[in-house]
Amino acid sequence: MTTITSMPSSIALPVARDWFRITPVDDALTVIDEPHVHGLLRANIWLVCGQDRDLLFDCGLGVASLRAALADVIAPDPVLVLSHAHLDHMGSAHEFPDCGAHPAEAVGNPPPGSLAGPVLAAELGLEEELPPLLISARPDEAYDPAAYRLRPARVTRPLGDGDVIDPGGRPLTVLHLPGHSPGSIALFDHRDGTLFSGDVVYDDALLDTITGSDPARYRASMRRLRELPVRVVRPGHGPSFGPRRLHSIIDRYLEERP
Repeated sequence: MTTITSMPSSIALPVARDWFRITPVDDALTVIDEPHVHGLLRANIWLVCGQDRDLLFDCGLGVASLRAALADVIAPDPVLVLSHAHLDHMGSAHEFPDCGAHPAEAVGNPPPGSLAGPVLAAELGLEEELPPLLISARPDEAYDPAAYRLRPARVTRPLGDGDVIDPGGRPLTVLHLPGHSPGSIALFDHRDGTLFSGDVVYDDALLDTITGSDPARYRASMRRLRELPVRVVRPGHGPSFGPRRLHSIIDRYLEERP
């Protein structure tokens, strides 16, 4: 068994004090990511600025404090919604007292996670070979990647299909779309057709054979998404895209997994 002691020493890593990359999309939407994280774990964090409060959809890996990094960007009491409980999406969830997630996700008792590629691949049931270390920098001189563990968080808002979260002037409907994980959710803005999709759909190979995934339920979720009036997808990984690309991704997935 590969152990975390095989991880390269953090001494070889440069320090990246600006751990998060913060990119405004428009006046009410910002995307945040972690550029020094391997692509498999470099997830999008979506900040929706409402009239009453701010909403975060996912919260990154937890290598550095997201709450501290956004102290001058977000209002003091944001609501955090988790698309699911994988380490790259809930790593900083313990920092936020108002946290929503589907009850099928193990937010309060997640697996430990790891920044060592072989260890994480074994935990997730990934067949692809991952590099020894999944970060290319560290947030400060003292940071030890071998000490990384995914911390549990407390869900204060159990979310189910059809629930609505409104940070003020922008009601977002919860869609339970299992397959990638049992409790994967997306948020859909019926007014303008924006879909915050988490890992349900993004423009890359979709993972449906990892621990906890279910291809049959994934196919049903894809068919449901195909019927929604989506105008733009704000995914959990990679760039945003429109309905034509969404339909192409869905159709290809359903063709390959009939």
